[in-house]
Amino acid sequence: MGQSKEPIKLRKRKTPSGMESLYLDIYLNGQRSYEYLKLYLVPETNRQDRQKNLETLKLAEAIRAKRLVELRNSEYGFKSPFKEDSNFYEYYVTMCKERFKSDTMGNWGNWRSALKHLLKYEPRLKHLQWKDIDRDFITGFKEYLENEACAWSEDSRERTKDRPLARNSRVSYFNKLRACCNKAYDGRIIAYNPIRGIEGIKAEEGKRMYLTIEEVRLLAKTECHYPSVKRAFLFSCLTGLRRSDIERLKWRDVFQQGEFTRIIFNQKKTNGLEYLDLAPEAVEFIGVVKAQTS
Repeated sequence: MGQSKEPIKLRKRKTPSGMESLYLDIYLNGQRSYEYLKLYLVPETNRQDRQKNLETLKLAEAIRAKRLVELRNSEYGFKSPFKEDSNFYEYYVTMCKERFKSDTMGNWGNWRSALKHLLKYEPRLKHLQWKDIDRDFITGFKEYLENEACAWSEDSRERTKDRPLARNSRVSYFNKLRACCNKAYDGRIIAYNPIRGIEGIKAEEGKRMYLTIEEVRLLAKTECHYPSVKRAFLFSCLTGLRRSDIERLKWRDVFQQGEFTRIIFNQKKTNGLEYLDLAPEAVEFIGVVKAQTS
């Protein structure tokens, strides 16, 4: 397997679980890329295992043959089913707009921030086509995030400009490029996914900070120059809501249902409603109750 002189070879790699992962080794125009097929050969202990592996290899070889036909059609001038001459920047911006409609503001903000860093890494980004987004471009952006990217680099306010980008921000921004490439590949914009086989940036393990109930009580008794901030924090302690959740709350989300004061959440991912009953102490932090009756 993989001994032919074809530009696309079927190869296998041992996994920690003992199985073998099948992937395509693609060498084109002096550049190597990989496409992992998510197909696996199991250790053969009986006839069923051998038969299963034969079927898996047959499917993997069919995929390799299909990719080879697509490549040769492109080389010999036949009409390509892909759109590698289309603009990468416009495609990414379209994905940002889609996220604005469907995702949280925080995730949409990460997509926009990743785009700003892509533009800083490659000033000619708006003119690049998908065929220009190759393995070198991907690894170069990863190195930029790891070694050059600064926090607030696109912020006009007076702040420290040489502060390195937080590791988890690097992880998020690189993953946005990965998601963009994966979608373009699945949507047959590109014939080969340049980010396949490139290891992502590893996230750092975060430390969860928490207060004991005694500390919360002490905090409640402590004077604060910003009462609204104090109320919001204590409201968060009593409800378990994150700051981002609290910032998005509107009066229309608060309902009075019988003896309960509830916050109703519209869950976009499940198209359903969830609610949170508020303790009387939490209701006090809201201020004047304007809860709707349902």
